[in-house]
Amino acid sequence: MNIVECDNLSKTYKDASQKALDGVSFSVSDTGIFGLIGRNGAGKTTLVRILATELLPSGGSARVNGLDVVKDAKALRQDIAIVPQEARPIPWMTPRQTVLSYLLWRDLGYRAAKVRADEYLALVGLGGKDNTMNRWLSGGMKRKLMVATVLASEAKIIFLDEPTTGLDPLSRREFWKLLKEICQDHFIFLTTHYLEEAEELASVIGILDQGKMKGVDSLDGLRRVLKYPYSIRLEQSSETEQILQERVSGEILHRGSQLRALTTEDEALALAQLFHDRHQKVWMEPVSLEDIFLHFVHDGEGLI
Repeated sequence: MNIVECDNLSKTYKDASQKALDGVSFSVSDTGIFGLIGRNGAGKTTLVRILATELLPSGGSARVNGLDVVKDAKALRQDIAIVPQEARPIPWMTPRQTVLSYLLWRDLGYRAAKVRADEYLALVGLGGKDNTMNRWLSGGMKRKLMVATVLASEAKIIFLDEPTTGLDPLSRREFWKLLKEICQDHFIFLTTHYLEEAEELASVIGILDQGKMKGVDSLDGLRRVLKYPYSIRLEQSSETEQILQERVSGEILHRGSQLRALTTEDEALALAQLFHDRHQKVWMEPVSLEDIFLHFVHDGEGLI
């Protein structure tokens, strides 16, 4: 059974000039982490809110864990929990009070909620901060608290909408480590505009752009479908760019002080040898998620 399944899902907001979601169809059957990437305004939050039963679609259908997000919304809410993009803990509450109040709101008994709150605060490394005012927690700790709150519900499926936005690099990597542990027992639907985050965490990646799903697959699967699966990277110069333009059948991209050519394996090997013989530093590698994302968002081409 697919964990998430969308069929021609659409959403149009009142007075909007275009659809927030436009005929989105895809399915995810793997457990672990599904990473949804896209630019700001691509429709990521709209999709999450519909799947989490917070927003009604304008058309099409969606099912989560076999339940229709509209017809079976009440039953589905027992199986899911969400940390919205704008979620922040209440400053004058403590972590224990935060988790406890959430569990009581979900109709768990007080004694059980108290035990579970302590258990999950300890799990995310906040056991020693359980009675500290939330206002004194660091940004990373606040994010961990929000995750502990939804984990304590013991929901099977967790939606995290851009959970690491605003975190420093060290806090972000600590958060990644936590998510890797959590996904052993939960399905996590993660939205992010950090491509390295999706590449690091997600077993399946979806690319959403202007309300349309461009592709859904593993990173290796996205590479295989791409016409040009290899990348050549060189320091930028007019002579180097001219050589690439003459010999590359794929795309040539400008990245700061470097040139990057997306090409076939045979062309990449030949170019690597050519520039090596010219005593130029050259990097050959499979295309990154950034390359894949820019290719499909730029060209408007889809994988599915």
